[in-house]
Amino acid sequence: MAKQVDKNDGIIVIRNLVKRFNGKEVLKNISLAFEKGKTTAIIGPSGCGKTVLMKHLIVLERPTSGEVYFKGERVDDLSERELSRIRTQFGFCFQMGALFDSLTVYENIVFPIRQHHKVDNWREVDELVKRKLAVVGMDGYQEHFPASLSGGQQKRVALARAIALDPEVILYDEPTTGLDPIRSDVINELILKLQRELKITSVVVTHDMHSAYKIGDRIIMLHEGKVIADGDADHIRNHPHSVVQQFIHGQVGEADLAALRLGGTRFQTQYGPEDFE
Repeated sequence: MAKQVDKNDGIIVIRNLVKRFNGKEVLKNISLAFEKGKTTAIIGPSGCGKTVLMKHLIVLERPTSGEVYFKGERVDDLSERELSRIRTQFGFCFQMGALFDSLTVYENIVFPIRQHHKVDNWREVDELVKRKLAVVGMDGYQEHFPASLSGGQQKRVALARAIALDPEVILYDEPTTGLDPIRSDVINELILKLQRELKITSVVVTHDMHSAYKIGDRIIMLHEGKVIADGDADHIRNHPHSVVQQFIHGQVGEADLAALRLGGTRFQTQYGPEDFE
């Protein structure tokens, strides 16, 4: 009989997780536990299964085999109706913000509240929206539409929406994508602020190593559907695996480099592989 998962094992626990799409194995027997109140950064090359893994944490994807637990309760086998009470304890910050263009900032933040609660006291809701926007430095923008905001401002509003229901966990999908280094660091600081002040557990999928090092209590690297590195920033920086070192330093692997050198039609005026040796 399989060992029962206790909530003290981690706020989220995945056990022997396998996911296949059309026969292709995307996640290969992954077992992880995420500690409450900590920030975990998930890194790895495109197509390695990072976002698919994160979707399993909130059961937007269901395992081909394996189990997912939240606070000691198995959740991957719950019905969509039963999952509703679980998902209200999660906030999700999408890669491009995913704000509703036709709604104001205020209406965007109120949206999840109206979805899950009957609103009787709008004055309290107004105060709640004000507080959430103040957390991310966007109070005063309630009547603005997303199109009038910069990319960084949109992501801050999206983060305010993610914390509208006071979640215990926030899932971030590439939160700094498309931002300049200064605006990216604003997002990093907000992630740290939410952890520090609200004790929120965060799982952050990212390609941004500066961000991963800064925010991650723990960094997990996926490669070809498997965990190949798991530890703090120093552990990742000094990891002996060549694939880890190539990724964190942004270096092209020899196999990819050879393909780039030989690919396509060659003309006399082009360089050959020998020119790069």
